[in-house]
Amino acid sequence: MDGTSTVPDPAASAASSGAVSVAPPTPPVPLTALLAREDLGLRQIAGPDAGESGAAIHWVHTSEMADPYPYLLGGELLLTAGVHITDPVGAGVYLDDYVARIVEAGGSALGFGVAPVHDTVPRALVTACDRYGLPLLEVPPRTTFSGVARAVWRLVAEARHAELRRVTEAQQGLATAAARPDPLPAVLRQLAARLSGWAALYAPDGAVLHTAGTAPGAGVRQAVRDLSAVLRPTGRTGPTPASATDSVGSTHLSAYALGGGQGFALGVAADRREPGDHTITGVAVVLLSLLTGKHQGAAESARSAALVRLLLGAAADDVTPLLGAGQWTVVHARGVAGVAGVTGVTGVDPVAHAVAASALAAALDSGLVDTDAGQDLVRLLLPADREPTGQPGWTLGVSSPASPGDLPAADAQAARALRRAEATRTPLVRHREAGIAALVAPAEADAHARVLLAPLDGNRALTETLRTWLSLHGSWDRTATALGVHRNTVRQRITRCGALLGTDLDDPDVRMELWFALGRES
Repeated sequence: MDGTSTVPDPAASAASSGAVSVAPPTPPVPLTALLAREDLGLRQIAGPDAGESGAAIHWVHTSEMADPYPYLLGGELLLTAGVHITDPVGAGVYLDDYVARIVEAGGSALGFGVAPVHDTVPRALVTACDRYGLPLLEVPPRTTFSGVARAVWRLVAEARHAELRRVTEAQQGLATAAARPDPLPAVLRQLAARLSGWAALYAPDGAVLHTAGTAPGAGVRQAVRDLSAVLRPTGRTGPTPASATDSVGSTHLSAYALGGGQGFALGVAADRREPGDHTITGVAVVLLSLLTGKHQGAAESARSAALVRLLLGAAADDVTPLLGAGQWTVVHARGVAGVAGVTGVTGVDPVAHAVAASALAAALDSGLVDTDAGQDLVRLLLPADREPTGQPGWTLGVSSPASPGDLPAADAQAARALRRAEATRTPLVRHREAGIAALVAPAEADAHARVLLAPLDGNRALTETLRTWLSLHGSWDRTATALGVHRNTVRQRITRCGALLGTDLDDPDVRMELWFALGRES
């Protein structure tokens, strides 16, 4: 079995008063910062100079495998005591292949612990690291591998805290700029300043509307403009990309389609790219999408007023009248790989996700949209008279129509419908009330459901598993897919439900009664 990895906690998030709050990617730790820790006593003895090369590490991995390649993700400081090196003097070819595999896997550096296995770092290892350009660190006997991992974690936490503070300040600055009398140029100026670059807003016909920041050369400006043209709808088949990137020399170029379907685009050029830049740009994309979108009518203004009052502390019951007396439908949506900001192995790009969510809202004719890139989830509110339809690249779960006071229950319905849609690979699933529900008085049905489900003691994991399992006709695999857990976990939870309820879950009458009861629980 391979060794252990130390990975920073990804759960930390930034508090923000801006339009979007998305935690930036965890920044890497410069190798020089680790070498500067006198308590560790690490010393670089081979490979390019850490200061000149800018080498950085994302996490620490310990392994004594002869070939650690299958266990590396890239960006690691790999630590080894050389247990796998049985003949340091005659291991030249072996160590050459060993280092080559680490470099091929994307490892950032190698740390060799001196003692208890080897008194010195094998000379062949030093030679191999010099040949392949892999920084080699000597770990003294007094320094444990766990101590190195802990130091890396602390440095990552410090860097992440600094990046979160930077992103939070940028979000606040962008939100303030959007409230100025000249919001479009103000947001661009703020964005250019935060990215230490240049930003441009392009009209649907490609004309430059506003620019901000120090203008780069004519070639770079034209390259950004050409990149933005890729995002404009044309006669091509398939979806139009939400963002595009390129580079000219050492300058990084990015272009983002603004939501609302109007054809506006944002272009950015910067000489450096920090981990939080995508998040900062994502906030600007959302704000510019709102600023370049259509003017609100009376109904949209009332809904915006409801949102503002909620943010300012008003109770939900006090603002629901602004939504009108009609009914609403809640929609949960999740994108498929390659569309809507989903990039498969690499996860969800927050900027592309925000832009794609805005485009989805425009397609469904909704101005009330909430995005969660961490869960790759979009939630929308639609007036009940607007019938949601399937959208390319999205899986949708739709609630039953509900009054404003019943929207939390409708939100739960949409979430369950989305899980069922994903489990059955159906583009759109609607929540439907069971016909039998209309035959029983609501108060009596609720009382019966509470008594029947009381043994589960409100355990959300058990009730959601049981609900999903019943909705999928007892399929272990599809339930596991819908809940994102292992099929054995589903089996354990269903067995636990049967034991607590004291009933036979294979009995169709029991399943029907439980399904009815769970329908009353939202």
